[in-house]
Amino acid sequence: MTHATPDSPTAAKGTGLAFAYVTTLFFAWGFATSLIDPLIAAVRKVFDLSFAEATLTASAWFIAYAVVSVPAAALLSRLGYSRSIIAALGVMVLGCLIIPAATLVDQYMLVLLGLFVIASGVTLLQVAANPLVAALGSRKSSHARLNFSQFFNSLGTTLGPWLGSTVLLTGGVFAAGAVVTEATRAESLRSIDLAFLGLGSVFAVVAVFIFTARKRINAAAATAAAQGGGMASPLKAFRSKWALLGALAIFVYVGSEVTIGGLLTNFLNRPEILNLPEADAGRMVSLYWGGAMIGRFIGALLLTRVRAGILLAVNTAIAAILCLVVTQTSGETAAYAAIAVGFFNSIMFPTIFTLTLERSSAPAPATSGLLCTAIVGGAVLPLIGGQIADVTGSLNPVFYVPLVGYLILVVFALLAAKARVSDAQTVSAPAGH
Repeated sequence: MTHATPDSPTAAKGTGLAFAYVTTLFFAWGFATSLIDPLIAAVRKVFDLSFAEATLTASAWFIAYAVVSVPAAALLSRLGYSRSIIAALGVMVLGCLIIPAATLVDQYMLVLLGLFVIASGVTLLQVAANPLVAALGSRKSSHARLNFSQFFNSLGTTLGPWLGSTVLLTGGVFAAGAVVTEATRAESLRSIDLAFLGLGSVFAVVAVFIFTARKRINAAAATAAAQGGGMASPLKAFRSKWALLGALAIFVYVGSEVTIGGLLTNFLNRPEILNLPEADAGRMVSLYWGGAMIGRFIGALLLTRVRAGILLAVNTAIAAILCLVVTQTSGETAAYAAIAVGFFNSIMFPTIFTLTLERSSAPAPATSGLLCTAIVGGAVLPLIGGQIADVTGSLNPVFYVPLVGYLILVVFALLAAKARVSDAQTVSAPAGH
């Protein structure tokens, strides 16, 4: 009896369509995550918060990765891909409904709860989607394929700040010459409601779309799983040196990226930088994420010719230099150096992910769960950055935080470039049911 192999025309057609369906998820969670950037500026003014208190919005979001990722890997093993993805989208819709309830009672802590719930769903999506995309095709092209999907993630993160700033940072307390009153606060709170009700509607539509495509996704995942992998305990990742090194790299990368993105609106708004109104500064954050989008497209092409570890080392070194420039300058030089970091961030997450999957001695689902847990760096490093801003009264010194992070990533990239790929490791994950 003849079976379709992953390289056969039948398998290739099903796998290609499944890849297209799953890539829509990257756009959805990228859009949602990037709304945190203008939201930090919005809640800081609406709720009269310090920088450290405002960055708790990022902490509430990214701490979900520490709490949910490892259980999500176990849930993925039990439910399979399509059921896990649909469940994740349902959780995200629920979180979007909590936000309007929180603003109705004027409670910032409930806003944080809603963000945590949304991020819990996003975490399950990432645990499922990253190894699935890596597996839907040949192992040789996994770096390029995941970078291509991350291109659409970056498209979402580029549109998110632009649209989010237009909704969250205009009118109410952000209107020209406006003072903070109950009326202007109420108008700004309703803007927050509108943003998240719209986001919840998008998640609901995507859930319906994935439900209609569930059989195709499961069939393609089963073909990919035939290469190896299968069920695995997430705890097995803790026994792999490379899974732990990859987790450290993801921790400092996400923390560095979010520290810059989360405070960039306020940074560009500062008189000594560009002195822009909050809404205009927030829209400029789209350039930071847009640079990552362009960089991922270019990176997907370069990774077919350049070793992943080498390209990662180059990008992380340049990002570190740009952060150093920001700490030592002001005005347009500092502004555009900060924005330019986004371009060099572009390939970091997917490349760290696939480099780690290739070298980890643990099964891919377990390694993926640990790597997604490490995204909690986005909760820790921005809070440190916010505290530095509050103490110094300036946002330039905040860039020492990502500077250290990128230097750590240079070391990881060089180690990965020298290390052997694990013979026992596959990039597949458990098939859906």
